Amino acid sequence: MSANPFSLQSLSRTEAAVDPAFVFDGTMVSRAEFSEKVERTAAWLAAQGIGKGDVVAVWLVNRIEWIALLFAAARIGAVVAAVNTRYRSAEVAHLLKLSGAKLMVVEAAFRAIDFAAILADIARSEVPALQKLAVVGADAVPAHWPSVRFDAFDKPYPPAPTTQEDVDLPVLLYTTSGTTKGPKLVAHSQRTLATHAASVAQALKLDPQRHFLLAMLPFCGTFGMTSLLGFIAAGATIHALDAFEAAPALKILSENRITHSFGSDEMFRRILSLTDAPRPFPHLEICGFAAFQPGWRELAAEAEARGMKLFGLYGSSEVQALFSIACPSDAFADRIEGGGWPMSPDAKVRVRDTETGQLVAAGVSGEIEISAPSRFLGYFNNPEATHEAITADGFFRTGDVGRLRGDNVFVYETRAGDAMRLGGFLVAPGEIEDELKACTGVADAQVVAVDLKGNARCVAFVIPASEPPQQDKLFARLRERLAGYKVPARIYVVDAFPVTDSANGVKIQRARLRTMAMERIAAE
Repeated sequence: MSANPFSLQSLSRTEAAVDPAFVFDGTMVSRAEFSEKVERTAAWLAAQGIGKGDVVAVWLVNRIEWIALLFAAARIGAVVAAVNTRYRSAEVAHLLKLSGAKLMVVEAAFRAIDFAAILADIARSEVPALQKLAVVGADAVPAHWPSVRFDAFDKPYPPAPTTQEDVDLPVLLYTTSGTTKGPKLVAHSQRTLATHAASVAQALKLDPQRHFLLAMLPFCGTFGMTSLLGFIAAGATIHALDAFEAAPALKILSENRITHSFGSDEMFRRILSLTDAPRPFPHLEICGFAAFQPGWRELAAEAEARGMKLFGLYGSSEVQALFSIACPSDAFADRIEGGGWPMSPDAKVRVRDTETGQLVAAGVSGEIEISAPSRFLGYFNNPEATHEAITADGFFRTGDVGRLRGDNVFVYETRAGDAMRLGGFLVAPGEIEDELKACTGVADAQVVAVDLKGNARCVAFVIPASEPPQQDKLFARLRERLAGYKVPARIYVVDAFPVTDSANGVKIQRARLRTMAMERIAAE
C-alpha cells in the first residue's frame, strides 16, 4: 500500500473506516478483500504486458473489477481510459485510437448490449495500438483481436514489480461531451483524484459510522467516479448498482440506511414515481442532482415535500464532479440551483465577460473560470486544446455561463453554447422557459437563439398541455413579464423535444432545436 498521501491507495487508509467497503448486488467486499483484489489485478495487468504509461481501456458496467482496475493501474503506473457503456462502434473506435490503449477490458454481455457485435464493427486498422481484449464473465468474445479471460480474482499471477510512484502522471482518462470531431480525453492524476476525494469527504462531513452512499451513476463518468472516491476516502460503505434502474435503487434506499446519493433529475424522478409513501426515505440527507430535464424545479419541490432534499451542484470532467454543492443552510430556491460552494478551500471561482474580456462583479453573468486542486492535467496528447482551455494564470475556461453570488459562491446558469446574447445582454434560456411554462396550455418549453435578418433573436418550442396554448395570449403574457429583447420572435408547438442519451441521463438536443427553428423560419 502506498505511503504517498496523494495516491489512490492512500484513500483506503482511513483509520475510522468501516466494513464492508462495497456492496454489489448483495455481495459484500471488505476493505481487506478489496486491497487483495487490487494487488491481484496489478499482478494480472503486469502478466498481460501492461506497465508504466500503458493505457488500458475499461468498458465495464459498475462492478468491483472496475474499481480494482483503476487502483491497480495506479499501483503500476498505467493509465485507465474509461469507456461509456452507451458508446457504440464509432465512439469506441475514436476513444481507442485517441488513447492508444494496448488492452481493453470488456463485458461479455450486459442486458441488451452486444459488446461483441459492437467490436465487430471496428476495423483492426482503425485502432492499431490495441493488442488484446480481456473479457469479464466469459472466456472470450468473437472479435478481430486475441481475447483472454479476466481471471485476476481467481488465478494467482506473479506479483507486480514495485515501481517508483509518480502521483502527477495521468492515471484516468475521461471523455468530454462529443463534438463533430469526437470527444477529447481529459487526463487526471492520482493527485488530482485523491486530493479532490479527500475534499469531498471533508466538505460533506462524512462519518463512516453513519453515512452510506447509493452509487447509481456510471463509474466511467466523473459524476459517478468522484462520488465513489469521496466515500472511499471517508471510509464509508458504498452500495452500488451495476447500472441505474429505478426499482433496484428504490429497494436499496428502502432497505438500507442510505444517507447520500447523486444523480440526474430524471433518476430521482423515476425513483419517487415508484412509491406512494409520503416520506419514503427517512435517512436521506443529501441528494446531489444535475438538472438535465425541464421541470426540475417542480421535481425539487415535490421531492422536498416528501423528505428527499435535492442539492444543486456543479462539476465537469476537467475539474471533476462535485466541484461545488449548495449548503444545507441555503434557502430552498438557492439550494436547488447549480453551482454552490466549492468543496476545496483552495478552489477559486471567477466570472469573465465574454465580449469585453474583463472580470465581472457578483450578480453579472459571464463565463465561469476555475482554479482548483481538482483541475485536470490537460487533454491527453492534445497540447493545443489544453492551451486554449487554460488561462495564463492557470484557470480553466469552463465554457459555462454563471454569476457569482458572493465570495467564491456561484450560480451555474447554462452552457456557453446555450446562452443567448440578446439586445446586447447575456440571457439564460431558462429565464424565458420558466415564463412560458407558467402560461396556460404549456406543459414544457425550450428556447434557443437564432440569427434573424442579422439580429440575434430567440425562438421558443412548447409542448402543449391538454388544452393547447393560444399564441396571442402567450406573446401578450411574455411582453408583460419580460424585456422586449427576451420575447421570442416565434413560438412553435411540438409534440416532443429531440433528445439524446448520455451516461448520466437524457439530454435535450439544443443544437437540433436551433436547426429546426432556422428551417421553419426559412420555410415561412
